[in-house]
Amino acid sequence: MARKTVAAALALVAGAAVAVTGNTPVQAAPPGTKDVTAVMFEWKFSSVARECTTRLGPAGYGYVQVSPPQEHLQGGAWWTSYQPVSYKIAGRLGDRTAFKNMIDTCHAAGVKVVVDSVINHMANGSGTGTGGTPFSKYDYPGLYSGFDMDDCRATISNYQDRVNVQYCELVGLPDLDTGEDYVRGKIAGYLNDLLSLGVDGFRIDAAKHMPAADLAHIKSRLTNPGVYWKQEAIFGAGEAVSPSEYLGNGDVQEFRYARDLKRVFQNEKLAYLKNYGEGWATWPPASPASSSTTTTPSARATPSPTRTARTTPSPPSSCSPGPTAPRTSTPATSGPTRTPDRPTAAR
Repeated sequence: MARKTVAAALALVAGAAVAVTGNTPVQAAPPGTKDVTAVMFEWKFSSVARECTTRLGPAGYGYVQVSPPQEHLQGGAWWTSYQPVSYKIAGRLGDRTAFKNMIDTCHAAGVKVVVDSVINHMANGSGTGTGGTPFSKYDYPGLYSGFDMDDCRATISNYQDRVNVQYCELVGLPDLDTGEDYVRGKIAGYLNDLLSLGVDGFRIDAAKHMPAADLAHIKSRLTNPGVYWKQEAIFGAGEAVSPSEYLGNGDVQEFRYARDLKRVFQNEKLAYLKNYGEGWATWPPASPASSSTTTTPSARATPSPTRTARTTPSPPSSCSPGPTAPRTSTPATSGPTRTPDRPTAAR
């Protein structure tokens, strides 16, 4: 396997994401002054551990974001990682031992670990998961059954309808009833297990498809309710669910910043970037927002936080011990879910 390194500035043009910190006083942002996050999308945990030691730590990165670690649908495509079968740490990127070793190794290198967490839905189809667990749609033995899913069994079709967006199935994936106490407890148990292994924060996948109040309740049941928490909530003009609804829980990750930046670099004049940022109404005024590099298998550049785009810093909010929340991004999007484009090449 070819050695993988971290892409630098060009990743911003390819499409980065923005973590927006709201003005609501919540304990979301982690401590420390190193706020750049490298998104190691679909990298094996053993490879992430190596990069923390050889690249990320020495280059000054504060955080690394890794792909979902739970047992999932079998297959080599990236989207299989986003179809959980159980909450065992038993995905194709590494087992529990490899995951724990990665966390310890990254911590030793001065790099904290943020985990992509899939808690909105379960796997479609039927078969055996990557950890050996048999399953079928709506039946995940020892974890969930059809009684734990939302009543709507239709695919989401109307983003102007809040009920359709949050209670029906995202591209046909079984939608968990996150308003149910049992489901909330199982999700909190999974996240608490990750915390027990040393995880420093969570990126909540498909947060837009869960009511903000449900996520707030789940977060309140964590052993560390103040853990770093960012929620993927993609903005859509005229849509019923707004990213701003989630700012009371923690940070919000959405993609207008990156898409506008990409458009200017590809088709417009760089002079247009003179007032780029709050002047473009990309995020709330007086709230820090930023982006970071992401990784590609062919990149060869040594990571450098100073080569990462950043807005003019604002004073930290009461929830931010450091200057800003960690700067994060994911690759730019098309695929089976309404998430940023992710590369399909195996890592």
